[in-house]
Amino acid sequence: MIGFLALLLCAGMAHGEEDVVAAVDARAGEFAAVAQAIWEHAELGYLEERSSALLQEHLAAAGFRIERGVAGIPTAFVAEYGQGEPVVALLAEFDALPGLSQQAVAYRAPRVAEGAGHACGHHLFGAGSLAAVIVAAEWLQREGVAGTIRLYGTPAEEGGSGKVYMVRAGLFDDVDAVLNWHPADRNTASPRTTLANKSAKFRFRGVATHAAMAPERGRSALDAVEAMNHMVNLMREHVPQDARIHYVITRGGAAPNIVPEFAEVFYYVRHPDANILPELWDRVVKAAEGAALGTGTRMEYEVIHGNYNKLPNTALSQRVYEHLQRVGGVIYNDDERAFAEEIRATLGRTRLALGSEAEIQPFAAKDSKGSTDVGDVSWMVPTSDLGTATWVPGTAAHSWQAVAVGGMGIGIKGMVVAAKVLALTAVDLFADAALVAAARAELEQRRGEGFAYAPLLGDREPPLDYRK
Repeated sequence: MIGFLALLLCAGMAHGEEDVVAAVDARAGEFAAVAQAIWEHAELGYLEERSSALLQEHLAAAGFRIERGVAGIPTAFVAEYGQGEPVVALLAEFDALPGLSQQAVAYRAPRVAEGAGHACGHHLFGAGSLAAVIVAAEWLQREGVAGTIRLYGTPAEEGGSGKVYMVRAGLFDDVDAVLNWHPADRNTASPRTTLANKSAKFRFRGVATHAAMAPERGRSALDAVEAMNHMVNLMREHVPQDARIHYVITRGGAAPNIVPEFAEVFYYVRHPDANILPELWDRVVKAAEGAALGTGTRMEYEVIHGNYNKLPNTALSQRVYEHLQRVGGVIYNDDERAFAEEIRATLGRTRLALGSEAEIQPFAAKDSKGSTDVGDVSWMVPTSDLGTATWVPGTAAHSWQAVAVGGMGIGIKGMVVAAKVLALTAVDLFADAALVAAARAELEQRRGEGFAYAPLLGDREPPLDYRK
């Protein structure tokens, strides 16, 4: 049954749209169960076998045609319903993050020691997009409207660039519009950019020996890693202010009395412009080469991922924003508010006040310091933006607090808001050819004449073992 707020919402909607909202509400429990199951699976990038299969199971039951294992990725898929144009696509992510296992409680308590957790809310992302495409497909059938709705199952967003391989394989070439969303601590549809990002594992090989009895015979791979890191840290003074560089030493040796024969460091390099990023990347590679030369070691590196910066689309995001205003934000019940207050006590100083989860943030262009493989999609197809308050206001992504809230009612309510907004916007795209044309014109204007897509990760195959 539709609640009072939903009835008020329906009163301000065009004919047929109230059915879309009602359909999401009617099946909210089903989609919540999907999200909860994926939250419990907490599978890492390219290893999301159960999560991917669960989404496909529900799509098949809804009559979608499914192509599995696309772009050389076992857990990637494309599901579609309907015939003809326009082709409207939604994205579904479902990978978790390592080391962030967490119970749905308001204090740090891993479910599995050193296990993975959905600290970026991709369980909600996948289930919310699933809800939206199924409801939009039902609308297509009910109204007898031409068009194709698709769900792209996109693995390994967290550092694996799953969508980039799908773009490179041409899977988005015939798509007219992509509706994208992401869990957040607020409700917003503002068009935003992100940072282009490239990563690699730099591997150094030296000569092992006894560190005390014959140190002169050794060549330390760890010395090479430390020399590289030192040079890159000096380089930070001489890069554009909006660049970002981060690293972790993944292998540093086995014992202090053995000169390390092998060492590895994992680097990310980011910049707002995908055209400038390669210049910074080449300097990092030169630092690695210099480190190897200076320490008498050998260096090789493996590019793990590379993402374009996101290209905003105001025309498409504006329509998403209009529906977000109609649907409204997240309303906590008493238990959820008490839980949110406990979470807030763990966050320290935050800019967003408790209560803002019920509000819609103003529409304005935003710059994000994060990165996503949605960036590559956005350079090929007009792509919208949407974030809903699946987390307590002030919660950071990639935190245990995000995992905790994503495993209970607060996260589900934010997901339901997203599903309604996405389904309503999909319906608009099928009914409004002018909107589709305006979004395409903006894309072409923003990317400029002569644009030719070249993935930042080159021609490498998907790194299916990067999380093993």
